[in-house]
Amino acid sequence: MAFHGKVAVVTGGGSGMGREAALQLARSGATVAVVDMNEQGMEDTCAQHANITAYRCDVSRLDEVQALVANIEATLGPIDRLTHCAAIMPARRLAESDAGDINKMMAINYGGTVNMVQSVMPGMMQRGRGDIIMFGSMAGDIPALTLGAYCATKAATNSFAEILYQENRDSPLRFLLVCPPMVNTPLIDQAAEHGPASLLQQRDAGKMATPEFIINAVETAIEKGQWVVRPGQAAFLTRWRRWFPGLLWKAIHAAP
Repeated sequence: MAFHGKVAVVTGGGSGMGREAALQLARSGATVAVVDMNEQGMEDTCAQHANITAYRCDVSRLDEVQALVANIEATLGPIDRLTHCAAIMPARRLAESDAGDINKMMAINYGGTVNMVQSVMPGMMQRGRGDIIMFGSMAGDIPALTLGAYCATKAATNSFAEILYQENRDSPLRFLLVCPPMVNTPLIDQAAEHGPASLLQQRDAGKMATPEFIINAVETAIEKGQWVVRPGQAAFLTRWRRWFPGLLWKAIHAAP
């Protein structure tokens, strides 16, 4: 475990990669605050380790996030790590999407990242320590049919995280942008309703990464001092997009 502090905050801790991150941190001895809107999911996460406490918060609301950070630091102590996983991933063709739904996704996925980072970073800077781990996505670099709105939110997140690191690379804080490939989490269920059939086919065939694999890659990357990690096939597909965009689109359109 690459975490050397005491208190960690994990958003999206009610399931998937957030739950895995919270459990790994708790098992290493950290005091963990899991943040989610999924109360049952958080309850299930907390039931697996005594070091985990649940906090309900809508990360798209800055006032709620600021109150959350103040509450955690008052009850658990100064925050030494933020792992921001919270996101939604409904799929639909852009022409069939409601503008309000697209903007809501941007407010949660990108706005939530901004709200969490800007609320915890000043305290970390003042104390001279802290980890900020932001979950962007391979989808922020590689477009996908029916996931246009989601891809846009992750492209914004990827850019925000990269520039944040570059502007603060000489600070005592550690920053990491995580750009995973498709991971077998409940987000896939959200995307499957109006998304490509290949999503469920990949999951059922066991071709998606597991949350454990991604979180292990995160810990390795931050310990090495990397600012970005693209686990599994994400690195290859990102290069494919950069070098052969037309060929990638041909493969995308050919997929079921």
